[in-house]
Amino acid sequence: MALDALAEVDAETHIHVSFDVDFLDPEIAPGVGTTVPGGPSYREAQLCMEMIADTARLGSLDIMELNPAFDIRNKTAMLAVDLVESLFGKSTLMRKASS
Repeated sequence: MALDALAEVDAETHIHVSFDVDFLDPEIAPGVGTTVPGGPSYREAQLCMEMIADTARLGSLDIMELNPAFDIRNKTAMLAVDLVESLFGKSTLMRKASS
């Protein structure tokens, strides 16, 4: 579905991403107010972000629904930063292996 939407992007398109962190599966993103069991995995979310970055049409971004009070050792906050890096063009080949 994301691929279909991005197929229509042209040089005049301004993409705005409203990154609601609570759309991610709570196994990987516990630091949100309203969890969505069965939400996208890290790899699914990262692929989506990289696909948007590949268009070179990202014009604006907001990050919503991150709640540090519910986070566990900044797990969700670090995940959000990682996914935003993908959105701005950092590829999986540039990442350190996670421990």
